[in-house]
Amino acid sequence: MEGNEVPWGSEPVSGPGSGPCGGGMIRELCRGFGRYRRYLGRLRQNLRETQKFFRDIKCSHNHTCPSSPTGGGGAERGPAGDVAETGLQAGQLSCISFPPKEEKYLQQIVDCLPCILILGQDCNVKCQLLNLLLGVQVLPTTKVGSEESCKLRRLRFTYGTQTRVSLALPGQYELVHTLVAHQGNWETIPEEDLEVQENNEDAAHVLAELEVTMHHALLQEVDVVVAPCQGLRPAVDVLGDLVNDFLPVITYALHKDELSERDEQELQEIRKYFSFPVFFFKVPKLGSEITDSSTRRTESERSLLYRQLIDLGFLSNSHWNCGTPGQDTKAQSVLVEQSEKLRHLSTFSHQVLQTRLVDAAKALNLVHCHCLDIFINQAFDMQRDLQITPKRLEYTRKKENELYESLMNIANRKQEEMKDMIVETLNTMKEELLDDAANMEFKDVIVPENGEPVGTREIKCCIRQIQELIISRLNQAVANKLISSVDYLRESFVGTLERCLQSLEKSQDVSVHITSNYLKQILNAAYHVEVTFHSGSSVTRMLWEQIKQIIQRITWVSPPAITLEWKRKVAQEAIESLSASKLAKSICSQFRTRLNSSHEAFAASLRQLEAGHSGRLEKTEDLWLKVRKDHAPRLARLSLESRSLQDVLLHRKPKLGQELGRGQYGVVYLCDNWGGHFPCALKSVVPPDEKHWNDLALEFHYMRSLPKHERLVDLHGSVIDYNYGGGSSIAVLLIMERLHRDLYTGLKVRREQDP
Repeated sequence: MEGNEVPWGSEPVSGPGSGPCGGGMIRELCRGFGRYRRYLGRLRQNLRETQKFFRDIKCSHNHTCPSSPTGGGGAERGPAGDVAETGLQAGQLSCISFPPKEEKYLQQIVDCLPCILILGQDCNVKCQLLNLLLGVQVLPTTKVGSEESCKLRRLRFTYGTQTRVSLALPGQYELVHTLVAHQGNWETIPEEDLEVQENNEDAAHVLAELEVTMHHALLQEVDVVVAPCQGLRPAVDVLGDLVNDFLPVITYALHKDELSERDEQELQEIRKYFSFPVFFFKVPKLGSEITDSSTRRTESERSLLYRQLIDLGFLSNSHWNCGTPGQDTKAQSVLVEQSEKLRHLSTFSHQVLQTRLVDAAKALNLVHCHCLDIFINQAFDMQRDLQITPKRLEYTRKKENELYESLMNIANRKQEEMKDMIVETLNTMKEELLDDAANMEFKDVIVPENGEPVGTREIKCCIRQIQELIISRLNQAVANKLISSVDYLRESFVGTLERCLQSLEKSQDVSVHITSNYLKQILNAAYHVEVTFHSGSSVTRMLWEQIKQIIQRITWVSPPAITLEWKRKVAQEAIESLSASKLAKSICSQFRTRLNSSHEAFAASLRQLEAGHSGRLEKTEDLWLKVRKDHAPRLARLSLESRSLQDVLLHRKPKLGQELGRGQYGVVYLCDNWGGHFPCALKSVVPPDEKHWNDLALEFHYMRSLPKHERLVDLHGSVIDYNYGGGSSIAVLLIMERLHRDLYTGLKVRREQDP
C-alpha cells in the first residue's frame, strides 16, 4: 500500500549520522557494500560456470559410455575419488564431481545478500541507532513505551523510489492491513504501526514485519533490519531466521555504562549458536552534543562494558575499546564508546564481508585445484598408457616366441640326452628296483606262506603292482633330471613375461585371463613335466603298453608260486624290455605336440587381447585429447579467476610502476609493494583469444604448484583487471619476484667472469 510522500529528515538527527561526518560514513558504507556485491557477482558467475563444467563432465560421461558401470560409490568419492592406474577411463569421469558439502556451502554464500541487523539493550536505543545510520529521523526514539510493555515488531528498511510502509510476513507475502501511516502525514513512523497490538489475536499479524521502502543511498546497497523487542521474539531466533537468507552485519546498540543480566544472557545465547562478530556501539544520549574524544576516557583505559565483553568472549585484551583493526585484518568484534567513531562501522562491515568472500573464494579455488591436479595426473597416465601398451603387446609376443623356440630346441636337441639319461637311470636304479620288487608287500592279495601256487587272478594283480612300482620310481628319477635341464628358463622368460601379460589383462578388466592360461600351458610343457609323470599321462600309458607285452611273453604251464625269485624275475624282465630310445622319442614327441598346441592357442588369444586394447586405446586417446584440450584448460581458467578473486580481496589491485620491459606475451612493470612482498615485478598479459587464456591459466597453475627454489622466480599471486586500458580489454596481472637483473644480463656477466 502506498504511503503519502513525506519529507524525511525534517528534524535533524543528533549524532554522527548527520553532517559531513555522517555523509562520509554513509558513502563509505555504500562503497563497501557495493564492492561486496560486485565481487559476489563474480564469485556467483564463477560458481555457475564451475557447476556447468561438472554437469558437462557428467553428460559427456553418460553420452560416451552409457553402458559403463558407474555404481553408487563413484560419484560419492568426489574429486578425491580413486582413479585407475592405467589412465582415466571414460567411465571414470563420473568420479570427477563437485563435492556436495562445498557446493552447498558456496551456493548458500552466493544466494545470501548482506543486511545490517540492529540489536540493542532496548528498543529506544535500537531506533536511535537506525536514525544515526540513515542520517534522518525515521523512527521515534522518545516514546516507544517501557521496556517491559514494549511490543516493537521486526522492522525492515529496503530501497525504493517511493516511500512505502506495509506489513508482510518475512520472505512471503504482504498482508492487507490498514496502517496509521496510510491515513495522513507524519514525520516519524507512527508508534501504532511499529508495535504489535495486545488485543490482536491474528498469528500472521503478530509474526509480520513492518517493511519500510525508502529512497536512500545506503538502502540501495543493503537492507537494514531492526530486531523486535526481546520479549516478543529472542534475538537468537531473529538471527537464526536471517542467516538462512542473508549475511548479517550485526550491530548492538548500547546506552548504559554496563550490561544488565538480561543483556549478558542474550549475548551468551548469540555467541553459543553463532560465530558472527558484533559491532558494539554506545549511542549518545538524546540531546547531547558530540564532544571531542580528548575530553573523554583515554584509549588505554578500559570501561566496565569492555571488561564485561571480554568476560563474555566477544573482545580480547589485544584490541582497544575505541577503534577497530586495520582494513585487511580478519573481522572481530569491537566496542566503540565514542559516538563520533560510528564511522568505524564501515571498516567493520568491510572486514565481515571480505572474510566471507575470501573464505568462499578459497573453498572454490581448492575444488578447482584439486580437480585440475586429477586431470593433469590422469592426462599423464593416459599418455603413458598410449605409449606403453603397444610396447607391452610387442614385448609379450616377442618373449613368447623366444620361449617357444627355446623349448622346441630343447625338445629337438635333448632326445639323445634323454635316452642316455633314461639308460643311466635304469642302470643306476636296477639293483635297487629288483630288491624293492623282491621285498614288495602286495595289497589285496593273500600270498600263502608255504609256497603254494596261487590263481591267475592273483598273479595278474601282483604283476600289476610290480609294474606300478617300477614306473613310479622311473617317473620320479627321469622327471627330476628333465626339470633341472630346462629350469634356467624360469628366470630368463617367465617372471617378466607373466607380469607384462597380467598388466595387459588387468587393463582389459576381464574376469578370466585366457592368454595367461595358455602361457601357463606352455610353461607346464616346459618344466612342469613332473605333473605329467605323476598323474599317469601318455608317457605312463606308453610304459604300460610295453610292460603288457612283457607279460604276454611270460607263459607258465601252471600258475607259479609267488616267491622272492619270482618277483625279481618279473621285475628283471620288465626293466630289460624297456627301450630307452623309444621312451626318449615319445617324451620329445609329446612335448612338441603340447608345445605347438599351447603356442597356437596363446597366439590366437594374444591377437584377441590386442584387438581389445586397440579399441580401448582409441577411446583413451579421445578422452586424453578431451582432457588435455578441453577439460583441464577450462578448469584452469576457472581456477585462475577464483585465485585472482582471492588475491584482489586480500591485497587489492597492484599499482603499476615504470615499465621494465616488454615481450611477445605482455609488458613487465615495476610494483613497489603488494601483499607484503617488495619490490615486485608485475607482468601484464592480455590474452587475445580462448586458447591464450587457457594456456596462461595452465601456466599459472603449474607455476603455483612448483615448490620454492632459489633458481625459480617466485609467483606471488595474480589479479584480473577487468578495466584494463579503460575497460577495452581484460588483462591478467601476474605479480612475481623482482630480480636485480634479467637472464640476458646474468648470462653476459657470467660469460665475462669465466676465464
